[in-house]
Amino acid sequence: METRVVSPGPYRATKLWNEVTKYFRAEMPRKKHRQHFKKYGNCFTAAEAISWLHELLRKNSNFGPEVTRQQTIQLLRKFLKNHVIEDVKGRWGSENLDDNQNLYRFPPASPVKILPRRCPLRENAENIPKETESVFKLSNYSRRTPKKYDFQEYQENTENIKGETMQMGTEKTAHIRQITPADIEEIWRSIIMLHLQTVLGIPSLEEVLDPAQVIPQYIIYNMTNTSKRGVVLLQEKSEDLPHWVLSAMKCLANWPRSIDMNQPTYAGFERDVFKTVADYFLKLPEPLLTFQYYELFANILELLQPHLERVAIEALQICCLLLPPPNRRKLQLLMRMISRMSENVDMPRLHDAMGNRSLMIQTFSRCVLCCEEEVDLDELLAVRLVSFLMDHHQEILNIPSYLQVAVQDHLETLKTTEIECLGDELSTIFPTYSFCRRITSQEFDEQRISTSQAAVAELLENIIKDRRLSLKEKKKKLKQFQKEYPQIYRNRFPNTESEAILFEDKPKIKQPMLSLRKPKFRTMRN
Repeated sequence: METRVVSPGPYRATKLWNEVTKYFRAEMPRKKHRQHFKKYGNCFTAAEAISWLHELLRKNSNFGPEVTRQQTIQLLRKFLKNHVIEDVKGRWGSENLDDNQNLYRFPPASPVKILPRRCPLRENAENIPKETESVFKLSNYSRRTPKKYDFQEYQENTENIKGETMQMGTEKTAHIRQITPADIEEIWRSIIMLHLQTVLGIPSLEEVLDPAQVIPQYIIYNMTNTSKRGVVLLQEKSEDLPHWVLSAMKCLANWPRSIDMNQPTYAGFERDVFKTVADYFLKLPEPLLTFQYYELFANILELLQPHLERVAIEALQICCLLLPPPNRRKLQLLMRMISRMSENVDMPRLHDAMGNRSLMIQTFSRCVLCCEEEVDLDELLAVRLVSFLMDHHQEILNIPSYLQVAVQDHLETLKTTEIECLGDELSTIFPTYSFCRRITSQEFDEQRISTSQAAVAELLENIIKDRRLSLKEKKKKLKQFQKEYPQIYRNRFPNTESEAILFEDKPKIKQPMLSLRKPKFRTMRN
């Protein structure tokens, strides 16, 4: 009952709508039903449609098991509104659908939403293989200890470079251009985009993220102005949560330890406090992930699969740095509160019909992710994302130190490198996104395959030359590599003799056993 996974790209929600409606129309069971002493053929009841579609969405990797029956009812209501289905009398649009035995059928033609044309972010396609080498270099930064980096380093870097230039000016003809805050911001933008493209595993970000949407000032602020727990600290108090909202969130997050015994409480007190917090977030003018990043986060939802969980965490970690600092702070505090509430066994049940975890997800999903123009599957996508954020918010909203190291190392490199123009150096380290040679689809596929195979072959050589691995560990890794990439392994080891040479597979000579006979000694006499 699984539909295909919708790949990343623009208008992913509309693609999901078309995919679900197409599969629902083709596979939904239909049969004869009787209603009001009359028989209707080739139809189904509302309850049957809800149960069948609910099971489909729960097993589908695009949505997941967090989908509720109530959300399925809402989706079917949108099906009825958009004439994907109609009642047995041919009515649709203004009719409502409930979980009952009313009969429905499919119209002769199912409307499929046409994807709008999207202007590309640039006319030229990227030559990906040139970027791959830089991306692999950046991946090594995650193992190193980051250096402290702050806004004050703008001026420090500028002064240091200026001083070095004056000292070297009399000795060498080349000169180092002064590094400005704008140059540092461009380095941040390039590193963020390269890392995100690598994590997502896509050849280009042009259909997912516009470079203009990457604001380095937000990233630097989110990474440097934080508390000991990593929560963003705002300089403008007017942008922060109101004091009464913070107090209510703290009360719920630390329930029941936060209750002041000197103040009177009453039955249902915690429900009223929760409603106060929910009303504030529901009235925000836009979701915490903002309207402009909707396509970006909607595409990352594809990674929310068990075997891609780590990749999803790394992608969300980078994307959440793009948010305006007030939004990131509110997201951090909200995720911490609802996570604690859903895990708190002492927290009373806040809703009669659902548990606290489901209530948290249903209440705040649209406060976190929502499209500016209503999309039919917004709620299902948002529920899935919020559920994942609740479970992994500490990692996702943590500071990725390897990005700090990457930027700092490039700044150090630029300080000691003689260049005539910083722009030429940046174009060497970070390929630009505007002036690339157009290549055909066939050329891109050939380059992608050759580059991937070269990287895998390099991995094989690293395993072979790794002296830290014991002979047993090396054999185990090579056996696993042979299973995953048989052709590349066969190219490296065309026969068993080549493997024997690698492992120095020589027969072991057994030590001679002690002889029980006494040795004979020759006489020295002639």
